[in-house]
Amino acid sequence: MTNSTMTTNHQTESDVWESLQQAIAECSGFQQWQAQQQKDPDMESLDQQVRSYLRETLETLAY
Repeated sequence: MTNSTMTTNHQTESDVWESLQQAIAECSGFQQWQAQQQKDPDMESLDQQVRSYLRETLETLAY
């Protein structure tokens, strides 16, 4: 794989992750979760919040 191919793949993955974050941030489940958090949402980036939300959701589903 050439360097330009790796760069393109990384950019594509970044674009997909950005779109996914935005979609999750707009869903009611995320917004409810966010409202229940004891943390100040302005202290964490959207990326950190979405990762925490997904981690907690997957942990709950694993039970």
